[in-house]
Amino acid sequence: MSAPGIDVRPDAALQRRLLAAAVLASFVSFLDASITNIALPAIDRELGGGVATQQWVVDGYLLTLSAFILLAGAVSDAVGRLRVLRIALVAFVATSLLCALAPTAGFLVGARVLQGVAGAFLVPGSLSLIIAVFEGRAQAKAIGTWTGWTSVSALFGPIAGGLLVDGLGWRSVFVIGLLPAAAAMLLLGRIGDGTLPEHRQRIDVVAAVLAALGLGGLTVGLIELGAGADAVLPPVVALPLLIAGLALLAGFLLQNARTAAPLVPPRLFAARNFAWGNLSTFFVYGALGLASLVPALYLQQVLRLSASLAALISLPATVLMVLLSGRFGALAGRFGARRFMTAGPLIAAAGALLNSLVRDPATALWLIVPAIVLTGLGLSITVAPLTAAVLGAVPPESSGIGSAVNNAVSRVAGLLTVACAGWILGGAVTTGGFVRSAVVTAVLLVIGAAAAFVGIRGRVGQAAED
Repeated sequence: MSAPGIDVRPDAALQRRLLAAAVLASFVSFLDASITNIALPAIDRELGGGVATQQWVVDGYLLTLSAFILLAGAVSDAVGRLRVLRIALVAFVATSLLCALAPTAGFLVGARVLQGVAGAFLVPGSLSLIIAVFEGRAQAKAIGTWTGWTSVSALFGPIAGGLLVDGLGWRSVFVIGLLPAAAAMLLLGRIGDGTLPEHRQRIDVVAAVLAALGLGGLTVGLIELGAGADAVLPPVVALPLLIAGLALLAGFLLQNARTAAPLVPPRLFAARNFAWGNLSTFFVYGALGLASLVPALYLQQVLRLSASLAALISLPATVLMVLLSGRFGALAGRFGARRFMTAGPLIAAAGALLNSLVRDPATALWLIVPAIVLTGLGLSITVAPLTAAVLGAVPPESSGIGSAVNNAVSRVAGLLTVACAGWILGGAVTTGGFVRSAVVTAVLLVIGAAAAFVGIRGRVGQAAED
C-alpha cells in the first residue's frame, strides 16, 4: 500500500531517499534566507543604499515567502506535493541566477521578491512529504532530522557566505544553492503523486492577495519609517502604506473567517498544540530574525572583521545544531515537546542577554562568542520539538497547509523583526543598537518559552484539544 500522496509504497530505502530530498529542497530555501545576511555589507559597498537597502534585500525575500507560503500549502494539498516541489525547485534556480546577475540594488530587491515566491512553495511541500511517508515516533525523528539540517542551513549559511564573499564576491552566494536544488531533483527521480482528492478544495485567491498586499504595505511602512536618512519614501507616504497594510491584513482575517474554503483553516487551531505551538513559533522565530541579521552587520561594520571571520564565529552554533537537533526531536517523540520548547528558548535568551552586556567593541568578542554557543544550544533544544509538536497535531491529509501555516508564522515573525531593525538600531549599526537588539531578542525568546510552557500538552502526535 502506498503512502498518502505518494504513488509507491515507501520502504526504508525510499523513506531515506525522500527524507534526503525533502531536506535538500528546504535547505535551499533556508540557506538563501540566511546566507544573504553575511553578504549585506559587500552588497552595500557595491550597490549602495545603506541600512534600508540591506533590510530590503532580506525582507524582499521574506515578504513573498511569507505571503505565498499559505497559498503554497493549499496548492500542494490540492494538486500534488511532488509536482509543486519540482516546479518550485526549477523556479528557485532561475530566480537565484537573476539575483547573481543584478546590476542595481533595485533589480536585486526585485529578484529577491521573485525568489521568495519560489521559496514559499519549497518548504510546505518538503515537510508534507515527510509526514506522508513517516508515522509515529519515526515521523518525530524524521522531522527532527529535517529541522536539524534546515536549521543548520540558517546557521551554516553565514559561514559559506563569508568564505564566498571574501573569495568570489557577494554574487556567488546566490549561486551556491543550485547544487542542493539539483541533488533534490535527482533524488525525487520519477516518483509521482498518488491519487489526489476527487473533489479538490477551492483555493481562496482573494485571501491570498489580501495577505500579500497587507504584508507588503506593513513591511514597506516599517522599513521606510525607521530608515531615517536612507529612506526612499517620505513619512507622508510610508505611514499611509503601513496603515493600509494593517487594514488589508484585517481584511484577510475577515475573508478567511467567512469563506467556505479558508486559506488558513480555523479547524487546525482547535488542536491546542497547533495553536500554542504557532504562538511560540512567532516569538522564537521573531527573535531569530534579529539574531541572524544584527550580529552579522555588527561584526563587519563596527568590529571591522572580514566576512569569513565574522561567519566562522557562528561555527559553534552550527556544530551544536548538527549534533543535537535530531536527538532532541527523537526525545520529544518519547517525552513530549513542552519541556524542550520551554528550556530551549530560555537558554537562547541567556545568550542574547550576554550580548546585551557589550559596551566596548575592543572586548565585544569575549561576550559574543559564548553568546553564540548558548544561542545555538537553545535552538538545538527548541526547534525540532517545536516543529514536531505543531505538525504532529495536524491530520495527514492537511499536512501541506499545516506546515505552510507554521512556516508562514515563522517567516512573518522574521519579516516583521527585520523590518523593525531600523527602529531598534536607530538607523545605523552601532554598539548601542546592537545592545538594544540583544535585549529585544531576549524578551521575544522568553515570551516564546512562556507560550510553550502554558500551552503545549501531551506527546508529539496528540492534538491536545483540551
